Amino acid sequence: MTAKRALISVSDKEGIVSFAQELKDLGVEIISTGGTKRTLEENGIDVIGISEVTDFPEILDGRLKTLHPNVHGALLALRDNEEHQAQMKEHNISPIDFVVVNLYPFKKTIEKEDVTLAEAIENIDIGGPTMLRSAAKNYRSVSVVVDPSDYATVVEELKAHGNVSFETNQRLAAKVFRHTAAYDALIAEYLTNITGETTPEKLTVTYERVQGLRYGENPHQQASFYKKPLTQKGSIATATQLHGKELSYNNINDANAALQIVKEFKEPAIVAIKHMNPCGVGVGETIAQAYQKAYEADPTSIFGGIVAANRPIDRETAIQLKEIFLEIIIAPAFDQEALDVLTAKKNLRLLTIELDEKAEKEAFLTSVKGGVLVQDEDVFGFDDATITVSTKREPTEKEWADLKLAWKVVKNVKSNAIVLAKDDMTIGVGAGQMNRVGAAKIAIEQAGEKAQGSALGSDAFFPMGDTVEAAAKAGITAIIQPGGSIRDEESIAKADEYGIAMVFTGVRHFKH
Repeated sequence: MTAKRALISVSDKEGIVSFAQELKDLGVEIISTGGTKRTLEENGIDVIGISEVTDFPEILDGRLKTLHPNVHGALLALRDNEEHQAQMKEHNISPIDFVVVNLYPFKKTIEKEDVTLAEAIENIDIGGPTMLRSAAKNYRSVSVVVDPSDYATVVEELKAHGNVSFETNQRLAAKVFRHTAAYDALIAEYLTNITGETTPEKLTVTYERVQGLRYGENPHQQASFYKKPLTQKGSIATATQLHGKELSYNNINDANAALQIVKEFKEPAIVAIKHMNPCGVGVGETIAQAYQKAYEADPTSIFGGIVAANRPIDRETAIQLKEIFLEIIIAPAFDQEALDVLTAKKNLRLLTIELDEKAEKEAFLTSVKGGVLVQDEDVFGFDDATITVSTKREPTEKEWADLKLAWKVVKNVKSNAIVLAKDDMTIGVGAGQMNRVGAAKIAIEQAGEKAQGSALGSDAFFPMGDTVEAAAKAGITAIIQPGGSIRDEESIAKADEYGIAMVFTGVRHFKH
């Protein structure tokens, strides 16, 4: 075996003692630093200190220990380059054949609520990434391991062949550069946020793989699910699955849509989603009442849908939920009796999510061919709006309740969007239409006779009075919309003509 020396310096010490012992048994000399050196020595493994290699002490509280030609020359020298080998001999540098390094726990450090900037800075690793990059650059000759899950592969190949294969070294090197890129991206994000920069000249983001998916939107598309390293509470990425089949690509998308809508409500609420749009939303004094209203909103479309609740699911609600085929039920919790009812359905996915009302606004990324769009999350709520009554008649107390519900839902419906609400539930949803009156006609048709005395919510202003006209003919009595059209007066006049109360919010909610 040509490999002779390994440099080991790890923060994550999982499996490191047994791996070092395996290397030692194969005749590999172990070089180590700091806490790793102590751990190995305490477990009876002979270790060469890094200072014996560099002939220079560790200084600056350990900030400087491996940044030395005797280390990086040993990693970067090409083994088949005669000039490199001559220079190595001239400067008395011996090759290092293995680098086993993982980095200071920057992520764990900044996850702490009371972390200081000084603590975060101190946990930015310098020597570790430098050694990893040097070794990975020279992967034809150096095996570089950053992930404990790869220890076994390295040992197996050494025992079988006396060396690590080119293919494995190449794979390990690629993993190293992903690892260091993600590490640096997290540091960049942390410091950028501290400085208050919102549109940096370079956008560096990183995600961690949660799972591979069977396929994407369609069976011929490959897909995976990744999460942000510092994912906030109240997201699908932090959900706990209690029961059912593995989530699919479309499940995750729809579950996220359901979650965003149910967060809009403080009272007990249920949201039913189908293909990224709500088919039924209900609120009530209890979560069981809320579900009944969401179901009645559209008992056809809810079949095969996804349901999200903002209260724990109890037995009464579970019995209702069990009556139809659903893909997923999301809630803060399920009581044991509810679980006994719902887990009888083998494939029904049950997710728990901790809803966090204080979650910070995130940046949303949308991929386009060759690029990415970045925008702030739309967290503008009803209480944030400056509401003005634009018509002669003001809404009644009941109409105000219906208007609020319609506005909270329409904000989360694909544009152009119209939502009708009445008696604590949606009764009609017009989504993703090319013109606003078309969306209104779909919502009105779905509502049927229930449209009488209902409220209409629009995600954007009316470019003309035709939507108000359609609403009036359907018996709708109140409208909420942003306003701001150059033809607002036309819509206002139409509303006054039919005795409709119309209010402006001053804020649109396009959702493409």
